[in-house]
Amino acid sequence: MPQPTRSQRIEGGLLGLLVGDALGVPYEFHPPGRIPPRAAIEFNPPAGFDRAHRGVPPGTWSDDGAQALALLASLLHCGRLDTDDLGRRLLDWYAHGYLAVGGIVFDVGITTASALAKIAAGVPAHQAGAYGAYDNGNGALMRTLPLALWHRGSDAELVGDAELQSCLTHGHRRSRVCCALYGLWGRRTLEQSPNPWDAAVAALREIYRDDEEAIHELELSVRPDDDSPGTGTGYVVDALRSARWAVAQGGYEDVVKGAISLGNDTDTTACIAGGIAGLRDGVDGIPIRWRTKLRGRNLADPLLKLLLEHASAA
Repeated sequence: MPQPTRSQRIEGGLLGLLVGDALGVPYEFHPPGRIPPRAAIEFNPPAGFDRAHRGVPPGTWSDDGAQALALLASLLHCGRLDTDDLGRRLLDWYAHGYLAVGGIVFDVGITTASALAKIAAGVPAHQAGAYGAYDNGNGALMRTLPLALWHRGSDAELVGDAELQSCLTHGHRRSRVCCALYGLWGRRTLEQSPNPWDAAVAALREIYRDDEEAIHELELSVRPDDDSPGTGTGYVVDALRSARWAVAQGGYEDVVKGAISLGNDTDTTACIAGGIAGLRDGVDGIPIRWRTKLRGRNLADPLLKLLLEHASAA
C-alpha cells in the first residue's frame, strides 16, 4: 500500500480526532465491563445498550472536537496562538454552540466551565485555568492536536504554545506538560518518525533540561517510559497513557475501538488516540462508513481546507 502523503496525514489527523470523539460519545461514563465487544462498537451502539447522551444523534462530536476546531480556527485566523482570541471562541462555543454540531453543547467539564466563567468575568484568558493539583483533567489535552497540524515553528515554540493554550482551562504544570508531549507526539507522527513517542519524549527532555518543575512533572508524574495501559479516565496523565496504549493496537479502527474498550471517558480517549492514528495512517485509513456518517462536516471541512492550504504554503 502506498504511504499517505503529508496532506493526507494532516486530513487524517483532524478527521481522526473528530471521528474518535463521535464514536466514543454514546459509550461515555460506562466501566470497561459494560462496553460492548469491539466488533459491535459503532456510532449506533447495539440494541439495548444504555447509551450516554441519549438525545445526541449518532456521529456527533462533543466538546473535544468543538474545542479542537475552535483552536484551529483561531490559529488560522490570527496566524499565531492568540489566547484572547481563543478565549473568545471558547466562550462562543459554550454560550452559543460555535463549532458544535447543530449548535448544541451537551458536554463540558467542570474545570473548563469554571475557567470560561472567569474569562467571561474579565480574567485574562491565559490566567483563567485552575492551577490546583486536583485540577488536572484532560480538557486541554483533548484540543491540542491542531497545534501540531498547523505549527511551523521549532519544537520549543510548539511546546511553548501547547503549554500556553492549556492555561486557558488547565493551568497546572502537569496538564501543560502533557499537552506539550502530545503536541510533539503529533509532530513526530506527521514527520513519520520510526518511533514517534520516544522521539517526542527525547525532544521534550532536551527542551526541559533546565526547567526543574517541568522535568519533575515529566519524569515523576507523566512517567513517559511507563508503557502500561491506562484506564480511560479523565485524569490527564491517564488519558495520555491510555491513548498511547490504544495507538499500539493496530490500524485506525483498532485504535479507536481499543480506546473505547477502556471505558470511562471514552470520547476523549478515542479523540486523543484517533488524532494520532489518523496522522499515522492518513485519511484513507479511517473507515469510510465513519467519515461519511460524521455529522458537522459543514463546520470542519472549511477549516480543513484552510489548514491544507496553510500546510502546502510552508
